[in-house]
Amino acid sequence: MDFSPEQIDDFNRNSFYQTMGITVEAAAAGEARSALRPHPEMCWPFPQQPHGGVLFTQMDTTMAWAVVTRVKAGENCVTINLDIQYTAPARGDRFVCRARVRHRSGRIVYTRAEVTDDAGQLVAAGQGAFRVVKAPL
Repeated sequence: MDFSPEQIDDFNRNSFYQTMGITVEAAAAGEARSALRPHPEMCWPFPQQPHGGVLFTQMDTTMAWAVVTRVKAGENCVTINLDIQYTAPARGDRFVCRARVRHRSGRIVYTRAEVTDDAGQLVAAGQGAFRVVKAPL
């Protein structure tokens, strides 16, 4: 199931994404992209450097969006595992996460994702497993 820009805008209005500074930019055909503009409150213990948990949340969210583009109406997904490797300090005002479905085996979907900074430097990479569940989006 692909999402129109209007549908994505509706989802982006939720309080969780707004609190975290996450905006989903695209989701279609097993791929998704999000941007993170971390609020100062999310940058700890170093100013202008989001906490690793914020990048983890961005990656988890983006991977889930990639997965839901591959499910049927009335289905959703839940994270069952996500591994992340932080490859460089995340410094800057904007981070982009790109996620892609790599494989599906029954109700389990495997994904990969990368987060880059404004300069295009890789700051985190990860892989996740998601279970497809019966639940509306």
